[in-house]
Amino acid sequence: MPKKREKNFERELLLPGEGEVIGIIEQLMGYDRAMVRCSDGYTRLCRIPGRMRKRVWMRPGDIVLIGIWDFQPKKRGDILHKYSREEIKQLENKKLLDWIKEEEEI
Repeated sequence: MPKKREKNFERELLLPGEGEVIGIIEQLMGYDRAMVRCSDGYTRLCRIPGRMRKRVWMRPGDIVLIGIWDFQPKKRGDILHKYSREEIKQLENKKLLDWIKEEEEI
């Protein structure tokens, strides 16, 4: 029997570090890949790693943390984390999602 996980636990908010950006999933491409519009203005083809494949379900519109590849930095990346609703509210309070509203105005 699988272990039941506690849902009401607090975890530390993951902020983008060096070589990481926040993005929004635009389209799921199949074979564990997604097109993600990133906060630095690029649209990247990102890979969903095996540890997240069947455990974390992703849909277009989800906000994710992207790790940029060392080679092809403007085209490719890895999805490192999917933000929950509570984490998105914290990101909005820290003004890390203002780029989304700016793009919608244009």
